[in-house]
Amino acid sequence: MIDLDPTTLGLEFGGGAVVGGLIGFAAKKIAKLLAIIVGVQLMAFRYLESQGIVIVDWNRLSAGILKTQERAQGAADIHWLQSMISTLSIGAGFTSGFLIGFHRG
Repeated sequence: MIDLDPTTLGLEFGGGAVVGGLIGFAAKKIAKLLAIIVGVQLMAFRYLESQGIVIVDWNRLSAGILKTQERAQGAADIHWLQSMISTLSIGAGFTSGFLIGFHRG
């Protein structure tokens, strides 16, 4: 039997919302910076590749991504309902706080 305490669930939701808001705000700022860095880096690699200075094996690079996806799909299955119930209060608070912080960031 699952013992639910409304006070504890409220505190977990509120705490998750605060942490999520802070992380969402920071994530948007960091995402903007990383987008600029990655964009400049890709432009530099494409330029160097067009000049024949650098050779990029795009097929080999994408093969690593596909292998990682196959390994993730083969992970041990956890009953989804048990997992959802155990993280719902913190996850809901974190998600709402993250979205608010990301929107305001």
